[in-house]
Amino acid sequence: MRRECGTLKKILKGVGAAIAGLIALIVGYGIFLQVNYYRIADFQSVETVNNPPARLDADQEYTLMTYNVGFGAYSDDYSFFMDTGKMKDGKATRGKHGRALSKEAVIANTQGSLALIQQSLPDFIFLQEVDVKSSRSYGVDQAAILRSAFSGYGSVFALNFHSPYLIVPLQEPHGSVQSGLLTLSNWHVDENVRRQFPVDGPFITKFTDLDRCFLISRLGLDNGKELVLINIHLSAYDQGGTIRVQQLALLNQVLIQEREQGNYVIAGGDFNHDIAGTLDFFPSQQQVPDWIFAMNTADLAEGYHFVRADNADETATCRGADIPFEAGVTYQAIVDGFLVSDNLTATAENIQNDYRYSDHNPVVLKFRMN
Repeated sequence: MRRECGTLKKILKGVGAAIAGLIALIVGYGIFLQVNYYRIADFQSVETVNNPPARLDADQEYTLMTYNVGFGAYSDDYSFFMDTGKMKDGKATRGKHGRALSKEAVIANTQGSLALIQQSLPDFIFLQEVDVKSSRSYGVDQAAILRSAFSGYGSVFALNFHSPYLIVPLQEPHGSVQSGLLTLSNWHVDENVRRQFPVDGPFITKFTDLDRCFLISRLGLDNGKELVLINIHLSAYDQGGTIRVQQLALLNQVLIQEREQGNYVIAGGDFNHDIAGTLDFFPSQQQVPDWIFAMNTADLAEGYHFVRADNADETATCRGADIPFEAGVTYQAIVDGFLVSDNLTATAENIQNDYRYSDHNPVVLKFRMN
């Protein structure tokens, strides 16, 4: 009996020690995240690397492409652990992976995206989710690859997501992240400013939505005005979309200020909202996911409008990443594109690529200043 009691005490002590160790590990990890958490200052000036000497002519037509390259992970068979959804029969779906399938996959997808951009050779390029040093993309410097391919363009990079090591999902940790927005310009850029978006504040989510921003680039014109280009990537995972409302409010403040100065303004990128009336438009066997909300011209500052692509009824720009892509099954919508000031004439085209290299398709804008 005494031996049994002694054995039981040892077991209980062992269990208690294991629980205490687990609690210490969780607390220690929380402290690690908090100690390494910081916010990048607002109104940060950013240099244009390799700034071209040629300046814009206000009387010409120009092209601008936006493309979320998805840190080189999102081949059409890829799913991401933070994406969830439901089939129309009610079955819940969730993505699988916390990082790209392999380093080779990141390089292949980055090169594929690069070739797709080169087919259009736009004057300006807005890219989102460009990794420079991240566990999730096996340390591949996508920005360096893209800059090298467009060596005649000036380039501007702003961190949009930086994080210490994230251990989720446990079976395939997302790891540490250094990722951001990359703007490429074939014309001289006078100034770049990184503006800080509001982000989620709760203890866990603030580490997965770090330092969302938009990147403002100014190009002087021969008529004394400026072309103001804004590369943007709004949040995707905030509950109820409350943070995105705050982000749009800040963007609208900037749009109002630029309109008062008479500048020509284009804001483009991944809005993480339906911007073309496609919430439930494209054929799918999935329900409209919780992460997407509608945004339209009425939500914008006066004097601005979204440019709906001429082929918007045929080509979406984003797929749900909770399941691999399958046409007619996977959810799709138009969340990428451009809003422009009313002193511009513009048309857009969504480039159909069936999500071969990213969970997004590119969008090309043709514009002229009035």
